[in-house]
Amino acid sequence: MAVTKERKAELIKKFGKDAKNSGATEVQIAILTEEINDLTEHLKQHIHDYHSKRGLLMKVGKRRSLLDYLKRTNVVSYRELIKALNIRK
Repeated sequence: MAVTKERKAELIKKFGKDAKNSGATEVQIAILTEEINDLTEHLKQHIHDYHSKRGLLMKVGKRRSLLDYLKRTNVVSYRELIKALNIRK
């Protein structure tokens, strides 16, 4: 259910400036999106898993905050990121 090390490394390489830039806003949003997608699939099977549902809502809120920050600071990067990750705005 969690994002594997290999998948996280791919996301860091793709959205970060280099392979060690895991703190970039774009990378954090990409990793959160991957976790949100995994949790969404989990909750389709396990409807009454309220603890995971709470975690999902917290991750969505965190991603929303990071997206708002990115939109304020770098609109071009924001638009490219939501297009690449297929996120509704």
